[in-house]
Amino acid sequence: MTTPENVIPALIADGNDVDGLLADLDDAQWGLPTPSEGWTIAHQVAHLAATFHLAAMAASQPEGFVAMTKQLSPDFGANVDAAMAPFLAAPPQVLLGHWRSERANAEQALASVPAGKVVPWLVRPLPATVLAAAGMMELFGHGQDIADALGVRREFTDRIAHLVGFAVRTWDFGYLSRNLTPPEVEFRFELTLPSGAPFVSGPENAEQRITGPSVDFCLLVTRRRHRDDLDLVATGPDAEQWLNIAQAYRGPAGPGRRPGQFATAHRP
Repeated sequence: MTTPENVIPALIADGNDVDGLLADLDDAQWGLPTPSEGWTIAHQVAHLAATFHLAAMAASQPEGFVAMTKQLSPDFGANVDAAMAPFLAAPPQVLLGHWRSERANAEQALASVPAGKVVPWLVRPLPATVLAAAGMMELFGHGQDIADALGVRREFTDRIAHLVGFAVRTWDFGYLSRNLTPPEVEFRFELTLPSGAPFVSGPENAEQRITGPSVDFCLLVTRRRHRDDLDLVATGPDAEQWLNIAQAYRGPAGPGRRPGQFATAHRP
């Protein structure tokens, strides 16, 4: 059963899965392009290392984290580039070591936060368990880019329910990132986890519904597949619009993926 108490072990396991994609790469493979335009595998790992560094700081040094955020540029892309730069400057095997260290620090720091206590974050303060689920979202999206660059098919477990829950919690981010007003309706989400177990959220009688496989849902909200290539069904006009703009992160949506960019045979 997926509960807030087991999100840290799930975060660790997902991190191990991504690490497994990286462990045996040679230096040339670290330079392979990924579906994120202009980003190599090294860029993906540098971004993950930077994000986990921030999560560790938020959980273990909240005052320092808040002070740091006050120095950030209003330019989102510039902040991302600056955070990645020191990691990206390292040779591949050193970068791999940095990624592993930052992961371990974040996992330990998040696990040490008392239950119910919130920690500061870039958008708003969050319970440490929710920030851990956000970390799983980062691992899912950037891990998928790495897997796509390598031509690797990923396998998922019901741990993905933590990410689904996070995406449901942040269902309005797609609107907010585009300066749109979220509709004043409640959505019903009826998704199927990899084991076949159901994940349901929202009123049973909701007119706006999203149904389909949970993995497809996560590919949608991380914008790693176009909705046309996923087995998700929207019922209602608001749900239909949502499938076009869904994202589980704040900041620019980016171009996402093109319809048909990935053949069905190569879907995760």
